[in-house]
Amino acid sequence: MIPVSIVSIGADALRTMNSTPKPVAILGAGNIGTAIADGIVESGCLPPSEVLLTRRRRELLIPFERRGFVVLSDNQEAARRAPLLVVAVEPQQIDGLLEEIGPRLRPGTHIVVSVVSGVSIAEIKRRLPSGVAVVRAMPNTAVAIRESMTCLAAQGSDRKAIEAVQPIFDALGPTLVLDEEQMIAATVLGACGIAFFLRAIRAASQGGIEIGLHTEEALLIASQTARGAATLLLNRKHHPEHEIDRVTTPRGCTIAGLNRMEHAGFSSALIRGIISSAEKAGRLYKKE
Repeated sequence: MIPVSIVSIGADALRTMNSTPKPVAILGAGNIGTAIADGIVESGCLPPSEVLLTRRRRELLIPFERRGFVVLSDNQEAARRAPLLVVAVEPQQIDGLLEEIGPRLRPGTHIVVSVVSGVSIAEIKRRLPSGVAVVRAMPNTAVAIRESMTCLAAQGSDRKAIEAVQPIFDALGPTLVLDEEQMIAATVLGACGIAFFLRAIRAASQGGIEIGLHTEEALLIASQTARGAATLLLNRKHHPEHEIDRVTTPRGCTIAGLNRMEHAGFSSALIRGIISSAEKAGRLYKKE
């Protein structure tokens, strides 16, 4: 069954944005950071003028500046101006960033949202003033088109901060609140998973080419079929095997293809890949 605690995009999420601190600063606006920024603006949550972006190479953000985003090279200045900070740097960069912005943060005013893989809330809090709320979030790059799956976690009294943070991510796709110990698993399945499913679609389209379709035709059919399969599960809340049984018939072509894929290790290869990514994710952040 699909988890019933997933929150979908809706008008309620946009109305709740009124209680979310503004503006929002995204510190380390690389691929995932700029995807979040695009999603926030495209959803109508905030105008570009209320989204601050920082990056070491500021020139890479000039296209966003032209669109009305506030682009800064000073993380401390962003922290001074924005009560809600999304930290989106690489794991090896987060310690320095937190120590840089720490003096600017005020308990009861600032909320720090980390989308950095593998860095625990305890490690983040160790480098911030006592009492600053911390929320871990793990979206994926589909935030840019408001189709992300975002998982959120906080501890103790900071769970109240999720109420301020969640509306932002609700507007960018479904959200799910988890215990923090589940965040590495959520990172792999939800964030790395984008690449896994894209690779599966690419493989399907290559198969389509081999059996007679043109490249564009094969990719369109494979992509739309993948979207249809996912939508069936989300809408009907059935187990995948239930929907598979509706497609397979005795001695049919579907079951012949499925069995050949399983003999080649399709499911086990995907499972092993997910486990390998989880093991790697647990080692991305090296404590000082």
